[in-house]
Amino acid sequence: MMELKRLTEHVWYMPFETERDRPNLGYVKGDNWCLAVDAGHSAAHTKEFYALLTQEDLPLPGLTVLTHWHWDHTFGMHAVNGLCLANEKTDRYLAEWKAKTEKNGPDEFFALGESIRKEYDTDKEVIVKQADIVFSGEVTLDLGGCTVRVSQAEAPHTDDSTLIYVEQDRVLFLGDSACDDFYTGIKRADLCRKLADTVREIDPEICLEGHWTPEDKEDFLADLLNGI
Repeated sequence: MMELKRLTEHVWYMPFETERDRPNLGYVKGDNWCLAVDAGHSAAHTKEFYALLTQEDLPLPGLTVLTHWHWDHTFGMHAVNGLCLANEKTDRYLAEWKAKTEKNGPDEFFALGESIRKEYDTDKEVIVKQADIVFSGEVTLDLGGCTVRVSQAEAPHTDDSTLIYVEQDRVLFLGDSACDDFYTGIKRADLCRKLADTVREIDPEICLEGHWTPEDKEDFLADLLNGI
């Protein structure tokens, strides 16, 4: 049975699931408003996340911040509450997939992997949405007693990575930024080192990747730079 886990004073998350390639979905609550980190693999994923929030008497997020464009983090966007924020590169990728899916249907998407077909086994409707708000560089959000810094970063997994840092809690959401490139399987050493430098500069206490359990900064860096 899926549960919502509380990580720190302001941060909760719904844990990842390997079978359907569902990432962690984050939730950050301030005194005035709250946001989510990533939109989910499908509308069903998003709705399950919201059901857990409701069970805990937590308000639905007014904003969802995307870590990167990949479908398991974004194709639930049409089901989110409120608005979606993405960097300009992420939004361009979503625009490409939106046009492709609307023109040709979902078959190319389903062909990408068994986990996708399992996620959509009962509902084959694929709706791709673009962001409501697009940024470049960095944006700081004041949730009320809780500051969230959203910034683009160079990283090995994709060229549109966004990091989300909850300052008071010292929690850093990294999406899949530390993973191999999805299409090539290559994990470029120079981009790993750049991401490591960025993480050291931010200096989080807890790192939460898209498909892994929370870990401290040094463990994250050790995994990132292993073999580099």
